[in-house]
Amino acid sequence: MNLEENKQIVKEFMEVFSTGNIDKFLTYMSDTATWWVAGNIEGVSGEKNMHEFKEMNSGLATATKEAAIKLTPLAWTAEGNRVAVETESYAEMTNGKVYNNLYHFLFIVEDGKIQKVKEFLDTEHTREVFLG
Repeated sequence: MNLEENKQIVKEFMEVFSTGNIDKFLTYMSDTATWWVAGNIEGVSGEKNMHEFKEMNSGLATATKEAAIKLTPLAWTAEGNRVAVETESYAEMTNGKVYNNLYHFLFIVEDGKIQKVKEFLDTEHTREVFLG
């Protein structure tokens, strides 16, 4: 895969993630993929396999008014099988709060599938909106 193809996979993943269709966005990831989230938020931070990642995201259907968190890519950097994306999120929560976070995602793409993700974000904002 070339850089543009890898970026396209990540772009499509983010678009589908923004719809809340968990089963569809998981098709962009390998069965052995892992997703790591920075910080120490119980139930969110740390490394998750795809089953755990699916479970974590299934709660968005009831926690958000649109059943999803919209991801908007702001800037891209790609080299080899690595795609880095500065991203902004937005969701109106059923608890009356607004989730609007900034991220730096690092995606590792191999053989047309996302193999690994590292997610860096404002953990205090996440904690306040989801747990506060």
